[in-house]
Amino acid sequence: MGVKDDLRQRFAGLSPALQQVARYVLDHPNDVVTHSMRTIGTRSGGTPATLVRFAQHLGYAGWPQFKEAVASEMGLGPEAYGERARTLVGRATDRGLVEEMFEVQRRNLEATQRQSAASLQKACALLEKAATVHAAGFRACFPIAFSFVYVYRMFRTSVQLIDGQGGSLEMQQRAMSKGDALVVASFAPYSREALQVAEAARAAGCKVLALTDSAASPLSLLADETLLFAIQSPSFFPSVAAGTALTEALLELLASRAGKPVVKRIDQAETQLFESGAYLQPPRLRGA
Repeated sequence: MGVKDDLRQRFAGLSPALQQVARYVLDHPNDVVTHSMRTIGTRSGGTPATLVRFAQHLGYAGWPQFKEAVASEMGLGPEAYGERARTLVGRATDRGLVEEMFEVQRRNLEATQRQSAASLQKACALLEKAATVHAAGFRACFPIAFSFVYVYRMFRTSVQLIDGQGGSLEMQQRAMSKGDALVVASFAPYSREALQVAEAARAAGCKVLALTDSAASPLSLLADETLLFAIQSPSFFPSVAAGTALTEALLELLASRAGKPVVKRIDQAETQLFESGAYLQPPRLRGA
């Protein structure tokens, strides 16, 4: 029996104080795995001591063990980077190591296609209806968000990057408003900033499109639409290659659905990049 099913079954037998905690846990499982015990206590109307008593009443040694069980049920239990790195030691001369990496990437792309191809059109519709599209990705997922904004801005001006540069995350979040949409990318272990931005978007009345690794991820639980990408890797760190490919597929569809007007906007953007010197002109051949 899962943690939440067990909690529902025991709910009637809990004291009023423990029922209050149980109700919050059932309604906000993503908070349990992403916030501190003190924060959960404040939000659920309990105290840290109440949370410990709650966990022990359910058969756990304490709150950390209960939190771990909830995370495991949500599929959030990645192997530590250090442990994974140990498997690489001494394999630098192994010809199969590089082949293994590319084979895993091929499987990641296939899995991502199976998981998300059918959802791409819905994701496009969500973004097309938005007044402004905001995009966020932190740490390893920053390239996903940045490349999305960089390419999308070539044929749509109302696209903004949320990166928190210079400690400006709160300021950038205030730019989100009802009628906008947020594209946010993260995978386990999930970025605190990604969840913060997603929660701010929901509070502002924005639609949320999550690019993530699990339908049970905290981002997916908050999202209106989810696109899943596989992150498997024989290396010590999860791969973002399939996430980048998924973003490129999303942009390809957005450009296709935009129709003929998009061609002129892309032509203009490319011309400006060359004229500004951002792109180098190809060298002229002698005698040409």
